[in-house]
Amino acid sequence: MGACQNKSGPRRPSGRAAARKARFFRFEPAALILLGTVLLCGCSVIIPEPGDKYVDGRLQITYWEKWPGFEGQAIQRVVDRFNERQDRIYVNLVTMSQIDRKALVAIAGGDPPDLVGLWSAGLSQFAEKRALMPLEPFMEKAGMSSDAFLEVFLEQNTYRGTLYGLPTTPATTALHYNKRLFREAGLDPERPPRTLAELDEMAAKLTRYNENGHLVQVGFTPSEPGWWPWAWGYWFGGTLWDGERVTFDTPENLAAWEWIQSYPEKYGAEELRRFQSGNTGQFASPQNAFFAERVAMIVQGVWMASFIDTFAPDLEWGAAPFPAAVPGLENVAMVECDSICIPVGARHPDEAFEFMQYLCSQEGLELLNMGHKKFTPLKEVSPAFLAGHPNPYIELFIELAKSPNAFYAPVMSTWYEYNDEITPAFDRVMFGESSARAAVTLVQERVTGIWERARRGIERRERAEKEAAP
Repeated sequence: MGACQNKSGPRRPSGRAAARKARFFRFEPAALILLGTVLLCGCSVIIPEPGDKYVDGRLQITYWEKWPGFEGQAIQRVVDRFNERQDRIYVNLVTMSQIDRKALVAIAGGDPPDLVGLWSAGLSQFAEKRALMPLEPFMEKAGMSSDAFLEVFLEQNTYRGTLYGLPTTPATTALHYNKRLFREAGLDPERPPRTLAELDEMAAKLTRYNENGHLVQVGFTPSEPGWWPWAWGYWFGGTLWDGERVTFDTPENLAAWEWIQSYPEKYGAEELRRFQSGNTGQFASPQNAFFAERVAMIVQGVWMASFIDTFAPDLEWGAAPFPAAVPGLENVAMVECDSICIPVGARHPDEAFEFMQYLCSQEGLELLNMGHKKFTPLKEVSPAFLAGHPNPYIELFIELAKSPNAFYAPVMSTWYEYNDEITPAFDRVMFGESSARAAVTLVQERVTGIWERARRGIERRERAEKEAAP
């Protein structure tokens, strides 16, 4: 490959990059020869700064990502393909545990990576701390449009009107159910529940006890796997935040939590606790309650097919939208995504965005998400991607992402604190230690106080920034 080739997309240096070049030419006479070569060649080059690292003559940029295992192998393939396609930039991929905490420490210390992969739910915390670079200027210079992405994923990467991340691996949730257990209970395995009332009725038929009266199989329980206790209100038409105010104590959310409470009332809080304590296997193991056919119906994400193939390959399963409690409310689904961002203080933001541009192309995202066994956050997908996808329900998950009733965690700087209040409240209701109304009221009061303190701080900071602006 010739030195002037760049197949990963156009590169337009920022003002910072131009300033680096100007300083280099001022103090290094040899740069005049280099400049002549560049002009004759008709392409741009990367001018070194003190402390830069190079691999085979290419500038090295550092990318922190959180994925181990097969997910880490998938992003490594994307990195390798980018590195092979041009000869100016070398992306060094580093797998990082506890990436949220370590990235904030590195940014605060002035030594961040050039790129960092975050969870979309935590992006607002970084943005509020001014720890991420806005992406619109990079996209404008590169001629990259946001129109290619599904809006629901861009929204999760936008904080107070500014885009701070681009979505990489998206996910939606759906009802997963055991077709064999459906048949044994006299249910049609090709006809999953279409309303929440039907789900409750089917759950009762799918629940079994042993001779001692203990649960050995549960049709459904909101506490399995219990990963998103904050989400149930959306299937009742509720929300958690209206952009300015915490809305946890609405009638819709209260109805959802009264439905949650109906399960310990039906089966007994202690009996449910005993049943779940027997599900000792980790999620990624054959002892997973769904894989072991101890739970017939669960809410899970698009990734579930991959784990079924690994840990329960003989499981006969189906997927469908989780049914809503409100007539006419269809295709309700929780959506989330991983995001790629440029930290404030990154040494090489232009080069970092050049890799982002390739990663977020149709080719890059399909390569990554085929490895993750997910779909892409783009509106368009190639026929080959769908035809070769290992998840037999992948088009369902894509349609759920496009649904007007798709929802996601509120993009607010105090979301983690909000969720930290919901989770123990859910456990208290689920295991008979609190009424639904008492739990909902307490969460509303506590989170309102947390948010109001944060809001005043945000407003003070924005006023100070506005006053300091030229």
